Order: sequence, then C-alpha cells, then structure tokens
Amino acid sequence: MSHTPPSDAGLQDFTPEYAPILVISPVRDEADYIELTLESMRNQRIRPAEWIIVDDGSVDATRELVKVHADAADFIHLVKKPDRGFRQVGSGVIEAFKYGLAQARRPDYEYIVKLDGDVSFGSHYIARMLAAFERNPQLAAVSGKVFRPEAGGLEEERLGDDMVTGQFKFYRRTAFEAIGGFEQTIQWDGIDIHRCRMLGWATGNIDDPDAVVYHHRLMGSSQASIYQGRLRWGHGIYFIGYHPLYAFASGVFRMREKPYVIGGLLIIAGYLRSTLQSRAQYPDPAFRKSLRAWQRQRLRQLLGKVVARLIPFSASRRA
Repeated sequence: MSHTPPSDAGLQDFTPEYAPILVISPVRDEADYIELTLESMRNQRIRPAEWIIVDDGSVDATRELVKVHADAADFIHLVKKPDRGFRQVGSGVIEAFKYGLAQARRPDYEYIVKLDGDVSFGSHYIARMLAAFERNPQLAAVSGKVFRPEAGGLEEERLGDDMVTGQFKFYRRTAFEAIGGFEQTIQWDGIDIHRCRMLGWATGNIDDPDAVVYHHRLMGSSQASIYQGRLRWGHGIYFIGYHPLYAFASGVFRMREKPYVIGGLLIIAGYLRSTLQSRAQYPDPAFRKSLRAWQRQRLRQLLGKVVARLIPFSASRRA
C-alpha cells in the first residue's frame, strides 16, 4: 500500500460535520510542525466539537501560530499552562493533558483524543476512527498506522496489532474513564493499553490509506540524542515490568528502525542496566504480573508460528 502525506495547500472549502469529540494537544516549542497539525484538523470532514491546545511553556512561535487558527475556528481553544521551566518527557505530557482536560467547556463528549503537535493526517482520518468504533463496541482505543517522511520516502514507525500510537490516541470515553485515564508517569502509553486488556477492552490500529498519521519527528528520540532516547526507552519497558525475553524481542524488533541495529541494542542495554541497578518499577504488582503473563502468552504464540513454518521447510528439504 502506498501512502502520500497530506499536501493540500490551504484549507478545503466545505461545510464539516461536528462529532462529540474532545481533543487535547499538549505542546511545547512545536513551531516547526504545528501548522501541519492545525491544517490537518481544520481540513477534517468530521471535526471535533472541541480542541484544546495546551501551551506548556513554549518559547518559540508555537503560541502565535495556534492563535491565528484559534481566531479563525471556534472549536479551537488555546490555553496557557504555567511553565515548569523545562520539557519533561512522559509525565510532563500527561500533566499538560490533564490541565487541558480540566479546561474542557463541553461535558457531553463521547470520545477523547490526545493529539501531538508534530503530526499531519488526511481529511478523512477522524471519520475512519469513528467507523472503527462503530464496527466494534468493545474497541477502547484506535489509531491509524504511523509513517515518518524521510528524504528517501516514507518510513513506517511499526506498531503491534493491538497498539495505538501515542501521537494520536483516540479513546472511547467510557473506556478511558474505566481505566482511570492516562497515568502521569513514563510509559503512560503502554500502561493504558494493558489496563484496557485487563478490563476486557480491545485496542488496535487500522491499515487504511485514509487513516495514516504522518509523524514529523523521530519516535523515541531525546532532547540529548536519539541514542539517549533509546536507552530511556529500555528503562521505560523495565519500569512497567516487561518480561526479560519480551524486552529482548522488543529490542530485536526495533533494530529495523533508525538508528538501525544500534537502536534496538540500546533498548536492550537500557533494560539490562535498570535491571542490574534494581531501579524502581511501576508500583502496581498486579499490573506487572498481568503484563508478564500476557507477554509470555505472546511469546508462546510467536514460537508456535516459527515452528509451524520450520516443519514444512524441513520436510521439503528431506524430500
């Protein structure tokens, strides 16, 4: 399937529908990308009833760029959060998200979205998400596939079938409230998905050319470097309680992404370093136990698929 980033110049001339959706975007110094996000949302065939953009201490032109669109579109609301003085990975994003949630003007929303300020998406994206919810009443959260524009084309940011991208978390409100919302900690976007599993909800991403998220910043990078970001990723999966074999498999899986091979090795190294240092973990033993049980089941399923493929191959060689 080929994917082409949205390239509409200016806003489309149409009368949009509005749906009971609350979108919250925590942003900080996103002047390089946020107009792509703003135009993508204003181009939606189905728009949210309310979009709260939380300026979390920007020192660039982010606030001014958002204000231009907020003045032109009555569903966009810009709020300024008191500046903590620095960018805080993970928990800082959720702190800003919760600040935005407290500013919501319409209480009657049925869906809630956490949207980053460095993405773009096609004009039918929201419509495709709503259709997915309509098809499956047990679906808690959904997203499209994620691609990153590179000089040589588009590179996929791979997601497991049941994962939902953190850049565009689209939740059914009843499910979001059932899991207690997002936790203000690192790896919040893994914790929420497993809490959905624990309560019997489904989550996932859909493979649809009209439901693609274009991410304009490398996933898992860091203020210092992408290498530091990958080490931090390894600590994150240790923190929430990954099984060692699943952590190793995750690192191998990520070797296919930039920085190739070394990125996956650094994830494994970050996990091992945190293990050897006996660093603190997510303070919910029942969650960690459930997560490891689920991961062991997935590893057994994966091993079964590998064995099933090897047996016919071995038989054909003997023949």
